[in-house]
Amino acid sequence: MSRIKEAFDNLAREQKKGFIPFITAGDPDLETTKHLMIELANVGATLIELGIPFSDPMADGPVIQRASERALRHGFGLSEILDLVRDVRKQTKVPIVLFSYFNPLLQFGLEKLVREAEHAKIDGILVTDLTPEEAGRFSAMLRAHEIDLIFLVAPTSTDERLKMIAERASGFIYAVSRAGITGAREAVSAEAEQLVNRVRLVSDLPVAVGFGISKAEHVAEVWRYADAAVVGSAIVKMIEDKSGNGDLVREIGQFTASLIPAD
Repeated sequence: MSRIKEAFDNLAREQKKGFIPFITAGDPDLETTKHLMIELANVGATLIELGIPFSDPMADGPVIQRASERALRHGFGLSEILDLVRDVRKQTKVPIVLFSYFNPLLQFGLEKLVREAEHAKIDGILVTDLTPEEAGRFSAMLRAHEIDLIFLVAPTSTDERLKMIAERASGFIYAVSRAGITGAREAVSAEAEQLVNRVRLVSDLPVAVGFGISKAEHVAEVWRYADAAVVGSAIVKMIEDKSGNGDLVREIGQFTASLIPAD
C-alpha cells in the first residue's frame, strides 16, 4: 500500500479530512526548504506538495512564479531536490508529492528520475502540463516503482475526460477549483463542489481541491464535500514576506497550523 493511500485511508477511518500544503523547493533556499517540510509535517500536513522551480510556470500565478524565479537563482537541479527529500525522509514519513512541469523531468531523464525518486521515497508526482493521453509511458514507469501519478481535473473537463483520468490516476485526484492560474482568492469557486461531485461518479479515489484556497474558512468549506484541501499561494506568499527572518520556519508553521480548522 502506498503512503498516500494509507494516509487517506487513515483519514477516512477517523472520519477526518486532509490538508495539503504546497511550497517551492529552494525558496528561499534548499536548507530552509528542508526545515519547512519537516515543520509542515509536524503541524498536521496530510501530505506535502513540493514544487519543482521552472522558468515558464504558465499554470501559476505571480506569487508562485516569483518563488520559482528566486529558487532558480541558486542554480540547483532535480538531483539536489531529491537529495533534500532523502534528508527529510530521515525525520518524517508524511507522503511527499513532486509538483512539476514536464520539461525539468525530461531534461533530468525519466528513467533516472523514477529510480532516484523511489530511492528518495517520493510518493507521487503531479505534472501540470502532461495530459493523460501522453502519459502512458511515464505512468507505466512510475507504477513499476510504486509511485503514484496524480492528475489535475478542472471545471472545464468533460465527463469523457474525467473518466479517462479516473482510469489512469492513482493516489488521489487533484480538482482545480476554477479555470485559470494559481493564486489566493476571497472565496472558493462554487464550481469546485460540482466538479468533485462529477469526479465521485467515475472514481473512488480521494479528491483534493486546490487553487484559490487561502483561509481556514476556505479549507472548512472544501472539507464539506472533498477529501482534502490544498493551500499553496498563501503559504508561498508568507515565505516571501518573511524571507530573511530568523524565525521563518516557526512562523510558517504557525501560519499553516492556523489554516487547519479544528476538528
